[in-house]
Amino acid sequence: MFLTKKHISRRTVLRGAGAVLSLPFLDAMVPAATALAQTAATPKPRFVGCFVPHGAAPGYWVPTAEGPLVGELPFIWTPLEPFRDKTVILSGLHSRSAEPPPGVTGADHWVAAAFLCANKPKKTAGADVYCGTTIDQLIAQKIGQENLMPSMQLAVEDPGANSSNCGEGYSCTYTNTISWASPTSPLPMELNPQVVFERMFGDGSTAELRSSRRKRDQSILDSLTGSLARLRRDVSASDRQRLDEYAQNVNEIERRLQIAMKASAVAPENIEVPVGVPQTFDEHIKLQFDLLALAFEADITRVGSLLFARDLTGRTYPESEAPTAGFHGVSHHGEDPRRIAELSKINVYHVKMIAHLADRLAKTQDGDGTLLDHSLILYGSNMGNSNQHVHYDVPHVLVGGLNGKLKGGRHLAYPSKQIPTGNLLLSVLEKYGIEQDSIGDSTGRLEAL
Repeated sequence: MFLTKKHISRRTVLRGAGAVLSLPFLDAMVPAATALAQTAATPKPRFVGCFVPHGAAPGYWVPTAEGPLVGELPFIWTPLEPFRDKTVILSGLHSRSAEPPPGVTGADHWVAAAFLCANKPKKTAGADVYCGTTIDQLIAQKIGQENLMPSMQLAVEDPGANSSNCGEGYSCTYTNTISWASPTSPLPMELNPQVVFERMFGDGSTAELRSSRRKRDQSILDSLTGSLARLRRDVSASDRQRLDEYAQNVNEIERRLQIAMKASAVAPENIEVPVGVPQTFDEHIKLQFDLLALAFEADITRVGSLLFARDLTGRTYPESEAPTAGFHGVSHHGEDPRRIAELSKINVYHVKMIAHLADRLAKTQDGDGTLLDHSLILYGSNMGNSNQHVHYDVPHVLVGGLNGKLKGGRHLAYPSKQIPTGNLLLSVLEKYGIEQDSIGDSTGRLEAL
């Protein structure tokens, strides 16, 4: 037997013109005659945590029956239909960490930070913030230390625009980020896709040099053409196809970033749009998710989080079926069926964005499957019926296969007000091989998960 297959390191990068480009997973990275599961090329798990405030429209998101997802999905979850077999809807969970501690007022609109740690944030408007280490950071400590970026924190709403000032004695920090490296170390969520892109593919040079490089006509990928061409000669036809597809993805994102920068330069004077940030929510969030998917593909990171909106946001979503409804305003629907229906249209639009990410991951090969096969997306809120400001019966959904550790196509229904969201977080940690007795307000694991 003659083995001519060449082995390329998973950490291989292409260098040229001051830029660094990590590679997607290629067949050539698996040693010859070695089973995939026995190599370092074994698909690595990924994690994405996404938070949206203001709950979900009552009557539009809970499946009619517990167990297998049969028939039509509830309206809000319909964009996930193509991924039904990788979707788990959870109902009845209680976000106790979003409620104020005994004897303390406020908190209803100021504790997004509790979403991924299930800890009640300390009521303070000063610098002495205290919450909890979030599961994305615990997962990053476990699986992300070999990556250029152990985790990515993304946002799509400027803390200084389209949102209220923070109040009721709670620091704005609790609404500005859902990722905490420790109980006292909140992590900033990056709004600007251009900054995200430079962190992914930049060379650590100064901001001035990066700005100069960005203005050059020649794209980052073009500067690496020679190295890419040499690598293509040494790999199989299937690997060449993956390299070509990867190069197209990088070019497309770079093209969209350039368009976004030009658009923001001619924005109306009364709208403050940071350089490089798309003016529409639709383009902005899709671009952020595309960058995250690209970072997963290139193994730049394995962990991400995204904050859909800050509490009390008055943002409208022109691309939704409720184009003029302000998010926070319509969440106080007064139990009016017409207003609830408007809220449901915003909810389903947000879920479409999760479906966009899932679609990107599902279309990207990763070892013996796709990125969606090896990932877990957690999406949810810390409110149930937002009109009543209740934090029980909160909506959560899981999407992905997580290397076969998550069985999809199910609705897990829990008795109202009895199971804290900390139990879900503890169960997610366990699926990433992180064994601990508790997190936040957890009382145990979700055994059915």
